[in-house]
Amino acid sequence: MVALTVNGKKHEVDVPPDMPLLWVLRDVLGMTGTKFGCGMALCGACTVHLNGNAIRSCITPLSAVGAQPITTIEAIGNTRNGAKVQKAWLDLEVVQCGYCQSGQIMSATALLDSNPHPNDGDIDAAMAGNICRCGTYVRIREAIKRAAG
Repeated sequence: MVALTVNGKKHEVDVPPDMPLLWVLRDVLGMTGTKFGCGMALCGACTVHLNGNAIRSCITPLSAVGAQPITTIEAIGNTRNGAKVQKAWLDLEVVQCGYCQSGQIMSATALLDSNPHPNDGDIDAAMAGNICRCGTYVRIREAIKRAAG
């Protein structure tokens, strides 16, 4: 049994230690907001926060998590910056198909947590690893600016 804390709640899971965190969240705990995209940490759809840092859960083995708290899209709206990002996303109608958006929101929130007033370069650098097939990048940048404002 492996103990972990997800969204403030303690869980014990009976899985191999090399199982990717993504599959623990989705298949074992039933938290399907975090998406599988590429499986190689290239697209950002699987982004979650590990101890406040944005990570790619598809390549993070459960053994690397330890006692660090995990936050997923299901609870990011309970944080100050997460709520601001989600509101800006809705206000500016960022979402098109929506598949990548949980990862986008998680990365944007981590950015604002570390840099409350990012410029365009900061936003581009922080969001570079998140791919949006629908091309909503302009709206994403504007939403981050609004949330920062």
